[in-house]
Amino acid sequence: MNIDLDSYDPSGPGMPGSLFGLPFTPETANLVIIPVPWEVTVSYHSGTAKGPQAVIDASSQVDLAVRDIPDAWKLGVANLEVPQSLLEESSKLRQWAEQLVAETGTANPADPALKKINDACENLNIYVRSTAQTWMKEGKMVALLGGDHSTPLGLLRLLSERYDNFGILQFDAHMDLRKAYQGFTCSHASIMYNALKLPSVSRLVQVGIRDYSDEELDLVRRMQGRVSVWYDEDIRARMYEGETWSSICDRIIDELPENVYISFDIDSLIPIYCPNTGTPVPGGLDYSQIPYLIKKLVKSGRKIISFDLNEVSPGETDWDANVGARLLYTLCNWMAVSQGRLKV
Repeated sequence: MNIDLDSYDPSGPGMPGSLFGLPFTPETANLVIIPVPWEVTVSYHSGTAKGPQAVIDASSQVDLAVRDIPDAWKLGVANLEVPQSLLEESSKLRQWAEQLVAETGTANPADPALKKINDACENLNIYVRSTAQTWMKEGKMVALLGGDHSTPLGLLRLLSERYDNFGILQFDAHMDLRKAYQGFTCSHASIMYNALKLPSVSRLVQVGIRDYSDEELDLVRRMQGRVSVWYDEDIRARMYEGETWSSICDRIIDELPENVYISFDIDSLIPIYCPNTGTPVPGGLDYSQIPYLIKKLVKSGRKIISFDLNEVSPGETDWDANVGARLLYTLCNWMAVSQGRLKV
């Protein structure tokens, strides 16, 4: 299907029901967003399974002009439909998971329901990998919109087959380096532990970390530099003592290889921006620090090979989703610039 871009008014209200109000479909877009409404293993507040649809709905309120990127909207971004079957399965399995951990906080390893849940989470990884592969074969850029933070593992596995070496830039309040959590091997608290099993992931750089366990600290030490942690406390201390955010960003970027995957957990931000996220933590990054670092990353010559945005949980208002939609637009545009599909 050909699109008459000349007839589309990017300053107008946009097309109802489409991502950012843009006149694109997955077939005509350059960047396809895979929504994954999944939160089976969340360990505190639920709601992130509704995040993808909430972000898509809120995206129509995002103004499309980007001062650094002329005609950014012409890139063409579209989302796949939110799979209702996944949303329903997530809801059912989430109830099972809650029952499994109700008494002791951890599932009994001998309980057959635990294996069913772990198998279902692994099947989700297969679905994500297969879906991403389908669109990449069409020459599309692909990114993921969760759901909880367990959702991008299938995408990371696919990228590990396509790239010999890449780094992960993780924005997060948590390390997510537990071998398993509450007995769930594909837990949102284990996503980076599982990512580090991929030999292609040469470096994991975590930014905004402020909640962690002894198990995770020990793993970081054993990684002998493969994992670099920029604790929120240390970032604040550097800035209080006179170091600029620009200088800190340069240090962060220097630790990353040429190819970079961005994993963005919205709880990396100060909770005022994401009050309904599943596991909010005091402290965090200010919103304005994010596009600054991402722009610097791209201007350094790094290539953003893909990304995920997750843990957006809508509350009684659409505030969390509005923040998420703007983050999503920033990530889309700067990934495209890094791959030469948009010009600055």
